[in-house]
Amino acid sequence: MNTHTVFDSPIGPLTAVANDAGLGAVYMAEHLRRPGWKTFGERVPASDSPILAAAVEQLGEYFAGVRTEFAVPLAPAGNPFQHRVWDALRRIPYGEVRTYGDVAAMLDDRSLAQAVGSANGRNPISIIVPCHRVVGADGSLVGYAGGLERKQFLLELENPARTHTEALF
Repeated sequence: MNTHTVFDSPIGPLTAVANDAGLGAVYMAEHLRRPGWKTFGERVPASDSPILAAAVEQLGEYFAGVRTEFAVPLAPAGNPFQHRVWDALRRIPYGEVRTYGDVAAMLDDRSLAQAVGSANGRNPISIIVPCHRVVGADGSLVGYAGGLERKQFLLELENPARTHTEALF
């Protein structure tokens, strides 16, 4: 059974969705491909669910600059390839970026760059599964379901000295 909570963040309200196995989603207010509210289950205070409480606490620490890795159990819905991509995204270090081709190489097949982009765009657990750390081949900010302004904010939060092209070299 799904439950959800909505909480404020520096990038606007976030909706965290928990299922029986763990955290299923973190969506931004204007998130592309965000499912309808009915799929989120009952709205509850974060304190009513250990999973939601952990997600809210850890995201708060992330935005405060004191957390660089997340420890909440994850249970996103997706196909096996999407799960492989999302696992690879979690291996991109805090404050660094990779290209879609780099992520495809992490999966041992650089020809999968477009498929990686598709799976990246369907990542339901924003920030915690750091799809914002993936940039275009030329280092440009491309393709973020929460909007490029939020992607830029998150990358600058993680590495304030970064310029978008410097991070690749």
